[in-house]
Amino acid sequence: MAAAAGPCAALWALAAALLLLLLLLLWRRRAGGAGRVCVAVLGDLGRSPRMQYHALALARHGREVALLGYLQTRPHRDVLRCENIRLVPVAELSGLRGGAGVKHLPVLWRCSVGPKLFQYVLKVLVQSVQLLYTLLRIDQPSYILLQNPPGLPGIAVAWVAGLWWGSKLIIDWHNYGYTIMSLSHGRSHPLVLIAKWYEKLFGRLSDYNLCVTDAMKKDLWVNFKIKAVTLYDKPASYFKETPLDLQHNLFMKLARDYEPFKARAVSPSADRSAFTERDGSTGSVVKPRGRPALLISSTSWTEDEDFSVLLRALEDYERFIEEGAELPALVCVITGKGPLKDYYNRLIQKLHLKHIQICTPWLEAEDYPLLLGSADLGVCLHKSSSGLDLPMKVVDMFGCCLPVCAIHFECLHELVKHNENGLIFRDSQELAKQLKMLFLDFPSLEGKLPSFRENLRVSRQLRWEQSWDQTVLPLLGNKE
Repeated sequence: MAAAAGPCAALWALAAALLLLLLLLLWRRRAGGAGRVCVAVLGDLGRSPRMQYHALALARHGREVALLGYLQTRPHRDVLRCENIRLVPVAELSGLRGGAGVKHLPVLWRCSVGPKLFQYVLKVLVQSVQLLYTLLRIDQPSYILLQNPPGLPGIAVAWVAGLWWGSKLIIDWHNYGYTIMSLSHGRSHPLVLIAKWYEKLFGRLSDYNLCVTDAMKKDLWVNFKIKAVTLYDKPASYFKETPLDLQHNLFMKLARDYEPFKARAVSPSADRSAFTERDGSTGSVVKPRGRPALLISSTSWTEDEDFSVLLRALEDYERFIEEGAELPALVCVITGKGPLKDYYNRLIQKLHLKHIQICTPWLEAEDYPLLLGSADLGVCLHKSSSGLDLPMKVVDMFGCCLPVCAIHFECLHELVKHNENGLIFRDSQELAKQLKMLFLDFPSLEGKLPSFRENLRVSRQLRWEQSWDQTVLPLLGNKE
């Protein structure tokens, strides 16, 4: 009994402290600091491109930005170089059993009812104090712009900080936290039901809301009674087709660490990669005949992307070649970091493929758009937990005029137009047939693949900067 009293007393003390602070905030409310915005995400800033884009857009319009989150991977160099953006790291939780998982809130969501639920509540309370402490140390902002998910405890803490500063709270809804939790627990699990109630209750306390699709905008209103403005993900200006010279430099750089990028059967001194070679006399770069096709996918290696679908499709593609189909060899690059990466790397090592090479690098922020702009085809396996968000990786691929094969889910049609800028598949067999069809005449300029690329070139889609100025800037300017 005595052993249990200590943790229980700590929980009650934390809860009492938060309640006391809330009462103080309600008494102290004041006007927010003009011109300053806090952009916050309870995740890795380096893997939160949309929030980095928000910060850059605000800074471009003269706002002082505090960009708050975990600093596990390096943000884009444009963020690091911007004088109007200050990175504010959130302290990482330590000292509790399994505390490292707090850095990635979905890891916490895997705990079950019982003793682990107590651990989860304790972690959330401690994390709330850490986050609130961080938010109250920054210069007084006029707005707090928060990414959701993860929203537990972020939404409630940001709202409390807003009371203290007199700031307005803007939630940028990328998805729902409770639907992500349901991937590992099921929709009826108590934690999932609590998380849904939490998002519904505290989401209504926001002053303004952004979301990523019209389908989510409708769902927020119908189910949560939250009014939102749709701000589609758009590619930043640096997502574009990569010139041959830069492609070659990138491939030679990657060849130092990754075998699939190395040239085949050439002398070590040759200025050649698996995909490009530089003429020694003229200095010009060409793509040699017989080169492999470059297939790229990116992922955070989580439960909402089943990469076994791609691996099975690649096995079928290998079988097509063995049966005599005139198809190019493939180099399949899967970028990103995440909890399931080691699991899928073990599956990849068990494959016996002669004509396909697979590598899973982590790219520098500046190299990722260059690789997208150098690839022949993108593959997306993101399957929205809510059916209401769109994969940003496809947005970036389209910015590079890279055609995409994407797995089907409810609102994907808002982004991928089947047979126009890419193809939509439902299983590994359909993906394998699409790969066979698209690469049958590779690298001919005829066929579906070049046609999709040309359609993307002429579509002249809005860039992030233009879309943000049209959608978000009036919201801030009219309501300041």
